[in-house]
Amino acid sequence: MNLEEIKQYLKEYNGPELKIMEVCGSHTGAIARNGIPGLVSDRIRLISGPGCPVCVTPSSYIDRLIDLCLTPGVCVVTFGDLMRVPGSRMSLQQASGMGGRVKMVYSPMDVFPMAQREPETTFVFAAVGFETTAPVYALMVEQILEDHIENIRLLTALRTMPGIIDRLCAGGADIQGFLAPGHVAVVTGSKAFEPLAAKYSLPFGVAGFTGEQILTALCGIVKACERAKSGKDGGLVMNFYPSVVTREGNTEAQELVERYFGVSDAVWRGMGMVPASGRLLREEFAALDAGSRDLTEDHKINKACCCDKVLMGKMKPTQCPLFQKVCSPLRPQGACMVSTEGNCYTYYVNHRE
Repeated sequence: MNLEEIKQYLKEYNGPELKIMEVCGSHTGAIARNGIPGLVSDRIRLISGPGCPVCVTPSSYIDRLIDLCLTPGVCVVTFGDLMRVPGSRMSLQQASGMGGRVKMVYSPMDVFPMAQREPETTFVFAAVGFETTAPVYALMVEQILEDHIENIRLLTALRTMPGIIDRLCAGGADIQGFLAPGHVAVVTGSKAFEPLAAKYSLPFGVAGFTGEQILTALCGIVKACERAKSGKDGGLVMNFYPSVVTREGNTEAQELVERYFGVSDAVWRGMGMVPASGRLLREEFAALDAGSRDLTEDHKINKACCCDKVLMGKMKPTQCPLFQKVCSPLRPQGACMVSTEGNCYTYYVNHRE
């Protein structure tokens, strides 16, 4: 099918209502920017899931970063979108205003020249992300060890996609298919989603991030749902991003991550502890860890915030009582309104209903 045929098929779909979740914040943004909700039938509902790494980072992680940046002789190094995420008391931005030392960077590797210039300062890098960024942090660890650098530490909040998708499905989420993140699958391979597809008999479409790539994947997912309804197996993984994604993935990156990080249970903001859904530095490298193992608490700074329900696809951002009233990108009450990949932020800036 060419693009026009795909668009016509999706727009004219008149079968049972389908709820398709994109579990990637980049997909959420691309869907909004390309006006895709308006290009598909109202029988196809696109639901945003827990695919923004900043959004799912628990409040205890932010609290730990705040304590570190306020400690004499310590500097926290982070990406900019983590600055305004609320902890249980305040944000890193607010802590910086109180005298905490925080540096914003565009690349994790920027921490190395900082550490060389100030050997008396301990630099703690805020390592958040999914499978896509884990290899970069593994490279950081490798360089720290090879160069015998003594004043760099990592505070990690690394999460993995299959674990949280399993939690959603096991919890009875009303979802008929998943738009799977292409950049995650570049590292893990499309095979990472095969056990979930088989376990829950649901289709997964690995997609890129252009409007055409997303529409093509949605078309494949909807067709798979129709085949399943007619008695054929709907539990399959389809790769609609073959230019960069293979079934096996980047085995070199996988081995690098395995060398330095082990699988762990992890707390997700608003969703509690999810088994085998995180990564922590292995015990032999624990000296490089700035306290990641102790981060098991999660508290809302505003109890009316519905980030947890939004992340699990139980509520649209626009259904949260705080959305656009008390909560906005300038005054975020929850993590989903901070990052450009956040569900609430995307709905807000794109006026998505």
